Amino acid sequence: MSETAWRGKVALVTGGSSGIGAGATKRLAALGATVAVHYNAHADNAQAVVSEIEAAGGSAFAVGGDVSKPGEVAGIVEAVVGRAGKIDILVNSAGILEYAVFGEIDPASFERQFSINTLGVLLMMQAVAPHFPTSGGRIVNVSTNLAYRQIEGCVVYAASKAAVSAMTEGFAKELGKKGVTVNAVAPGATLTPMTAWLSDEMKAGIAASTPLGRIATPEDIADVIAFLASNESRWVTGRTLLVDGGLA
Repeated sequence: MSETAWRGKVALVTGGSSGIGAGATKRLAALGATVAVHYNAHADNAQAVVSEIEAAGGSAFAVGGDVSKPGEVAGIVEAVVGRAGKIDILVNSAGILEYAVFGEIDPASFERQFSINTLGVLLMMQAVAPHFPTSGGRIVNVSTNLAYRQIEGCVVYAASKAAVSAMTEGFAKELGKKGVTVNAVAPGATLTPMTAWLSDEMKAGIAASTPLGRIATPEDIADVIAFLASNESRWVTGRTLLVDGGLA
């Protein structure tokens, strides 16, 4: 998809102020889209991403709100449509991971992870879909390879993201008649604030188990998100793509 094809496209990226979300905002903006950089608590980070995009000649603006609260979700979408006039692409990247092993998982942590990681995706999809143009739109959700490959302490997070993959497949069937594709990426360990808790030993072990011999960067995932948001992916929908470097 050429830069000309991206020009005029409007993308909303939740969790766009850091990590994979920030990588996606920068990539989509570099291609020519106008990008709404969503944040919840870190307005300064979002504005820094916007400034970086603008310095590179791209178009972006920040928008805040809690994706797990219906009223704030409506406000996020209204702010984007009010500023840009429409939405062509939704990337659901906002998420949290709270490490806890079996026997130490409390209901509040469970609810937080499912509220943001799962309910937030549902609310955003439902709020954005009516604003897609009649020609259709693109939804790209961020799942995780842990939905298929469990590790200790991340089971609730993995379950919340497995639900995202289930919604991706299900809603693709409902939205296909409107020309909207719904896909997801399932990254492996990626060098973001979410994985800052990994020790150097754990990182070395992940890299050693990966055929490509390293841990992913946000840019690695952003390129796949951009593909799924482009016209080149027009015949792909309802799928979750593993983007984990072939992790064994």
